[in-house]
Amino acid sequence: MNIVLQNLTRFGDLLQSQPALAELSGQGHGVAVACLENFAGAAALLPEATALFPLPGARFLAGLAGDWRQALVAVTEFADTVAQKAAPEAVVNLTAALSSRLLARRLCGDAVRGFSLDSFGFRHESTPWAAFLEASSAKRGLSPFNVVDLFRKSAGVGQGRGRFALKCPGEAESGQAAALLADAGPGALAVGFQLGASAAARQWPVARFARVAGLLWERLGTVAVLVGTGAEKPLAARFRELYSGPCLDLVGATGLPLLAAVTARLALLVTNDTGTLHLAAGLGVPSVAVFLATAQPFDTGPYLEGCLCLEPDMPCHPCPFGTPCPRDHACLEAISPDAVAEAAVTFCRTGVFVPGHYPGARAWVSAFDSAGFMDLVSLTGHDSEPRAIWLRHQRHVLRQFLDDTPFAPPLSLPPALPDADRQALAQILAQSAAMLRLIEGQAVLAARNQAMKTRFLASYERMSGLWAASPHLAVLGQLWQRQAQEQVPSLDQLVANIRRFAACVDAFTQLVEA
Repeated sequence: MNIVLQNLTRFGDLLQSQPALAELSGQGHGVAVACLENFAGAAALLPEATALFPLPGARFLAGLAGDWRQALVAVTEFADTVAQKAAPEAVVNLTAALSSRLLARRLCGDAVRGFSLDSFGFRHESTPWAAFLEASSAKRGLSPFNVVDLFRKSAGVGQGRGRFALKCPGEAESGQAAALLADAGPGALAVGFQLGASAAARQWPVARFARVAGLLWERLGTVAVLVGTGAEKPLAARFRELYSGPCLDLVGATGLPLLAAVTARLALLVTNDTGTLHLAAGLGVPSVAVFLATAQPFDTGPYLEGCLCLEPDMPCHPCPFGTPCPRDHACLEAISPDAVAEAAVTFCRTGVFVPGHYPGARAWVSAFDSAGFMDLVSLTGHDSEPRAIWLRHQRHVLRQFLDDTPFAPPLSLPPALPDADRQALAQILAQSAAMLRLIEGQAVLAARNQAMKTRFLASYERMSGLWAASPHLAVLGQLWQRQAQEQVPSLDQLVANIRRFAACVDAFTQLVEA
């Protein structure tokens, strides 16, 4: 089958599509890739892509400022080009935006996996996993799944352990990278530093990166390799003011092929949560990543075993989107650079990150779980905290709920929630179970009684509100709302959907009360 995999988002997200692409290719499909034009270089790192279709999104948007009809013609021409050259029999769309849904439907009608529109123009997801991917992205701290696994499941694959493997750098770029590193520090360990991030609130202070680099140079004789975009040159200049050791400053000086070649030769990357983190993971390069503000490692951490993820040990982390920080971004200063340097030194000497004391941080190391999903293992004892316990509960229950398989208890129970959390959850779960029983009964009666339909709709909304107000079940509330927007073919299907949610609530109840 000819498939077009469509990912019209950022650099890192596009790279993280590779495991899904690889599984589709492994099933015998030919998979072309459609992406934004400015990330076409990243798509070239996807080894299984049979063709590449860069979409000039900026030009389309600029065209709308002039004659919208000409912009529409340009989009149509792009879709026609993809249709003619790729002859897609299906589209895998991993971008939830309306524009991407429209393009996917334009290319393949109903034969779309992931995010699409139905024949009436309403939002449609081919699998509950795709609905969860979008719902969880709006609720920070409530997704227990790495986005790579969510992409895999949304694409209709994701059986067993995923493998993230980008294309190896070319011979010319590899030679150039080797020469640059040899000139900077002959024989020295090269440690990369990605100083920038997508927002200032997610950017660890440059002085802390410089402190880490200085300690590594003193103890291991490393050379600091700075990578990043041209917009991050001021950060690199500040780093060089603070750090007096050997430094190779490549910020704004490499195209993507050379950046990949340099990254592939690093012993370690120290970074914010950025696309470079995922480039390193796809090249098999270990990392120390700092997750601040809205960034958290459970969903956007590196898809590579043995990487260190650090987040502030603060009850407010991760921040919700769109909310001003009431603590003046105190998380920027929370994580000790000396602890980061100590962890990096230990890794460079032994090849592993070890449990210990990481002042100001919750420290996690990436590892696959028994089901083949990327997971995190605590190095600082934070897996016994309520947030981590609830994420563990969610991993177990939601995986079965989204796969629509019978619920089975875990092989081993996670730690119990503290009494206050357990009692609050037990109460809302009991309310949920009772309300779902009521809604199921009202659904049956509403099919024969117009007055009961009003009551059914009101109860449905109350259910949504109950979950939306919960710090633990808000994602379930979003999934419940999305179900309301889906066209249901029959009463039996509606009742079956309500029972699925009831079974999910029952599974959560059993875990909470165990």
